[in-house]
Amino acid sequence: MPLASRKPSEQAPPRMAALATLPVFLNLEGQRAIIAGGTAAAAWKAELLAAAGADVQIFAPEISTEMGGLLTRSAASGTLTHHVAPWTAEILAGAAIAIADAEDDEEAAIFYDAARATGVPVNVIDKPAYCQFQFGAIVNRSPVVVGISTTGAAPILGQAIRRRIETLLPPTLALWGQLAGKIREHVGARLSAGAARRAFWEKFVDRAFGPAPARSEVQHLGNFIDALSVQTKSSGRATLVGAGPGDAELLTLKAVRALQAADVILYDDLVSDEVLELARREAKRMLVGKRGGLKSCRQEDINALMVKLARQGRHVVRLKSGDPMIFGRAGEEIEQLERAGIPCEVIPGITAASAMASALGISLTHRDQAQSVRFVTGHSRAGGLPETLDWRGLADRDTTLIVYMGGRTAGALAARLIAEGLPAGTPAVAVASLSRAAEARWQGTLATLPETELLASVKGPLLIGIGGVFARRAVSLAQCDDAIPAQETALIG
Repeated sequence: MPLASRKPSEQAPPRMAALATLPVFLNLEGQRAIIAGGTAAAAWKAELLAAAGADVQIFAPEISTEMGGLLTRSAASGTLTHHVAPWTAEILAGAAIAIADAEDDEEAAIFYDAARATGVPVNVIDKPAYCQFQFGAIVNRSPVVVGISTTGAAPILGQAIRRRIETLLPPTLALWGQLAGKIREHVGARLSAGAARRAFWEKFVDRAFGPAPARSEVQHLGNFIDALSVQTKSSGRATLVGAGPGDAELLTLKAVRALQAADVILYDDLVSDEVLELARREAKRMLVGKRGGLKSCRQEDINALMVKLARQGRHVVRLKSGDPMIFGRAGEEIEQLERAGIPCEVIPGITAASAMASALGISLTHRDQAQSVRFVTGHSRAGGLPETLDWRGLADRDTTLIVYMGGRTAGALAARLIAEGLPAGTPAVAVASLSRAAEARWQGTLATLPETELLASVKGPLLIGIGGVFARRAVSLAQCDDAIPAQETALIG
């Protein structure tokens, strides 16, 4: 009996999660900033404010070696002026920002109250109770500036995050940011808001993480603006993106860029929330779930929707679990798009078999156990075992067999392979919800494979592996202790 179908459904964009603090970037160019204190900590804050273009006024009867060194060498931008006198409430009037390094809470409270009374944003160094704002770790690729805050809870973590981001953002990004500022007005004048302007900036961003912009690059971008400006009709496109097994960290960089550039995302039930969280917030999300044994969207409806949206000039991302080209019906979607004359790109993802091999620390083609590996589906359109498979070939002892979507047919699968000559003692494994929080693992033999029904309560797809390679080491099941009662097993701990 055919499964009931459902229509693609539009999903509301995710609600903004609670923020511990609001990140704000303050323009201090030419603004007066007050520093009360001459300590080393105050010197660092003074240099930071001056680097942002502020006119920094430092009030301190005595200054540290660090502050003296700063005043001698000056700052990269802005100005630094030292007043050999203590601060007073009068000097706060008209300031854009006020910072103090106070010796105790009493002094901090006096400065804090004075700044509040004059409406000046205030920060007392290392005294959170007297701060209206905090300084975070900074990655400087000006005009690109990245600020990182842990709201004072874990400064060391903030520094670690900064170091990670530093490695991802090349120093040449600063030059690309400057170029963007120079051409932004020209792009806005030549290209109308919408698809054409977005297409230009996507191409710009693709280049921004490479070498510094050369004269030839600038000319190339100019030619691209000219070409886009004369288009009479916006042309849409489609990108088939592999979301991998579920862990967002297993996405490729190219997949993340596609999600950030999408106008519409058509995603499957198995795509994790963590992956969707990386998508452009303005993108429309549409669930077009396809799950074996459950109510699903018809493939024909999905194909038609992709074509319709792309013809409206949109960038459509078809987001599929795993790799689109392995049991993902990508071929049908590509054919439909090609017939409609819509440009289509495929971005591969990590397929479940590769992720399972890595998670278990097992080579699927270890030369002592397997000379080949085969990926097969565990069910046919009718729901049972596919009869068209080369079952005698699949029972080869020198082959590693990976069965996708075999949860409901595991018993029949084992019986068929044994009947074709594969020994009942052949090692086997199964993993449900691979790479996700609910991941559960099983290890046994071909004869005990029907026990994988114990994993049925774990939400998510089930992947089965059969072959000698799985005997090389025991599979840790620490992650499935909560998912499956310990007394019910041949599950190994």
